[in-house]
Amino acid sequence: MKKQKGFSLIELLIVVAIILIIAAIAIPNLIKSKMAANEASAVGSVRTINTGEVNYAASCPAIGFSATLVELNTGAACAGGKGIIDPVLAAGAKSGYTFAYATAAGGDGLNDTYAQTGIPATVGTTGQRAFYSDQTGVIRYNLAGVAPTAASPAL
Repeated sequence: MKKQKGFSLIELLIVVAIILIIAAIAIPNLIKSKMAANEASAVGSVRTINTGEVNYAASCPAIGFSATLVELNTGAACAGGKGIIDPVLAAGAKSGYTFAYATAAGGDGLNDTYAQTGIPATVGTTGQRAFYSDQTGVIRYNLAGVAPTAASPAL
């Protein structure tokens, strides 16, 4: 009788089946972990913008809050605003979230208020919750992934 070398087809199929079962269990958990990481990054980015706006308003008292997120990076209108946030966040998209920013001038001509949102680029894949914050610094969220408002629950 000749000694067999290698593996039989059935042994290889069993190993492949076991690997597929393990992958079927692990992939949904991996996606959930990635969504949780993206949401945590989005909250961190919202906090970074809030802190950046406070710094900008203190450095540029003749302007108030910045007019755009790009201004928090370039400092085009006020040199004190240069490099407050990174260029990726200033572009409005980071870690699977899209950030929008708007400001409003008060009666004194300064940018007295602002509002920002962080919305998942693909709800259910890059994140589930959407985030909102304004000059109060309170971070609010919406579980549906649509733009929250100042009336949404606080984080």
